[in-house]
Amino acid sequence: MASINFFDRLGNLWRGFVSLWIADVEKKHPEIAYENAINSLIGKYTKLKSATAAIIRRRDEIDHRVETERQSLAAVTRDLEAALATNQDDLALVLLQKKNAVEAELSGLAAEAEQSKVDADDAKSALLAVKGEIEKLKGERVRMLAKMQSAQARIQIQSQLDGLSVEADVQALDKVRDHIKNTISEANLGKELRDSDLDVRLDKLRQQSGSITARAQLDELKRQRAAQAAAGKQM
Repeated sequence: MASINFFDRLGNLWRGFVSLWIADVEKKHPEIAYENAINSLIGKYTKLKSATAAIIRRRDEIDHRVETERQSLAAVTRDLEAALATNQDDLALVLLQKKNAVEAELSGLAAEAEQSKVDADDAKSALLAVKGEIEKLKGERVRMLAKMQSAQARIQIQSQLDGLSVEADVQALDKVRDHIKNTISEANLGKELRDSDLDVRLDKLRQQSGSITARAQLDELKRQRAAQAAAGKQM
């Protein structure tokens, strides 16, 4: 007995794991969940359709029996009237009993016929309801899967905007930017080192000194020419 309970619990545990696994798969793939639900409803619709067909067939059979009994009652009634008209009492008694039996059968069939019509109408209503649920679920599947795809696209775009999908490209561009900045810094450093070199500074000083000497010579020449010009005027 204990072993039976153990295996029952083990079976329940296994079914629980399978159910959770299926639920997880269906969340990741909602189209599978919708397909399973629709197929399940279609299976129920097929079974209900067969049951409805059987109920309708029974209704038609009862209606046929009712019609047959009505025709039989009409024939017995005519025969009874003929027997009474010809004073055939013995035949009239038999026909009267048959008429009573047919009327009783017809009364019972009428009740069955009424119930069979109700059952058939209920079965058809249920069948149409299941069919409507199938069509409704198919439409919902189209709408929900479209919304799912739209949401996934929005998430992907948002990820790109957040830099998740372009991170590698941005990092590569940052390296290029750093390289350009380093190259510019190296060029500036060479110029700074050259400007701070003693020989360079001395050359600059000599150039400045030469410019000063030349300027002094030019000023002297101008002064001499001005003095000569003034002496010439006095003579």
